[in-house]
Amino acid sequence: MAKKELIKDTSWEVKDRTYLLTGINKPLTLKIPSRHNARHALLYYDESNNTQREIRYATNQNSPFKDEQNGEATLGHIVFKEGSLFVPKKNQVLQKILSLYHPLKGIIYYELDVVEEAKDELLDLELEIEALNLAQNLDVDQAEAIMRVEIGSKVSEMSSKELKRDLLLFAKQNPKLFITLANDDNVQLRNFAIRAAEARIIKLADDQRTFMWASNGRKLMTVPFDENPYSAMASFFKTDEGIQVFQSIEKKLS
Repeated sequence: MAKKELIKDTSWEVKDRTYLLTGINKPLTLKIPSRHNARHALLYYDESNNTQREIRYATNQNSPFKDEQNGEATLGHIVFKEGSLFVPKKNQVLQKILSLYHPLKGIIYYELDVVEEAKDELLDLELEIEALNLAQNLDVDQAEAIMRVEIGSKVSEMSSKELKRDLLLFAKQNPKLFITLANDDNVQLRNFAIRAAEARIIKLADDQRTFMWASNGRKLMTVPFDENPYSAMASFFKTDEGIQVFQSIEKKLS
């Protein structure tokens, strides 16, 4: 049996390991099953001989498997304190139970991988830098379009400095969403339509289904059912007829 475990552990690294609970709430203490019983199945399926092997954490044994343990076993508890459990490298049995065999791994806890954490942090930092550089170089109209998605009509009352400040903060706090919005043509076109409505160049009917010229009431387009009116208008601006309307509004806004 011991040979089978060695095959399983060919890439096993002897080192200190830390395990963290998943989720937001971290209880002061949480004990997870440390041996197989009727209430908690702690079994490992051994493919080499098609058997289920009982797992048992015994502090005086060198194997996590009951069938490899000899003599009287001193059973130990597996307890997370404030969401984490540090296991030193000298406790190889508990490490192997938690890292290789415990059925709750990936469900209520996971093993902290410092290298992967560093990679994720680096990617987050690079994304943040990209978003901040993009925010720094956006013109006022683009900045307004993005911030209107975030804070709505309040953007019309902001000074250019307030707009720039909030734009940079938004890019820093949610860089992925910021980059998505900055590269979305519809966001800018939707903002263009809102500005045109605020300037009383176009008008949205009370039923939210029809756009028309504010000056003469002539119909411009019908909003499809269950679609945001200004998103629909943004799509309309991309049509042959809509381009002409866009150009006419652009002249009136300038």
